[in-house]
Amino acid sequence: MSQRIVSPCVGLCSTTVGDNVCRGCQRHDDEILRWLSFSTEQREQRMRELDQMRSDAASRFVEVMDAGQLEQQLLRHRIRFRQEQPALSRVVELLRVGRQQIKDVGRYGIRPVAGSPADPQALYAAINQVLLDAGEARRCRDIESSHSLSECSGRPRS
Repeated sequence: MSQRIVSPCVGLCSTTVGDNVCRGCQRHDDEILRWLSFSTEQREQRMRELDQMRSDAASRFVEVMDAGQLEQQLLRHRIRFRQEQPALSRVVELLRVGRQQIKDVGRYGIRPVAGSPADPQALYAAINQVLLDAGEARRCRDIESSHSLSECSGRPRS
């Protein structure tokens, strides 16, 4: 009997059109290619890293006021999430999927922090830009830790 392999894939892979970091799941191209060859522990560790990256990015712009309400809305709208996924990481999924339909983020158990956009589309755009930057930095760290040349800077590591 085979075990289901957990993946952060959301079916929106932008690496197929040339991005180094996927705009859907924030994994980098090499990580996506190697995902099935990772051990269960390696995949779980990377899932935790991605959740932490999403939570860090989201926390700059939004706070969760009611995690139960957020979960109920995710279930209601059939937005995929994992039980162990932190609430702020779930917010990224909510805004990715629902940013065009959401009128009042407060009905989803969240609110923008002071100085953040109130519009869900602008809120997601701000979070997503931080995620793309963090994803690229993560990609560079992974590459530099496994190669003698940095493909990010084009220079040999010292």
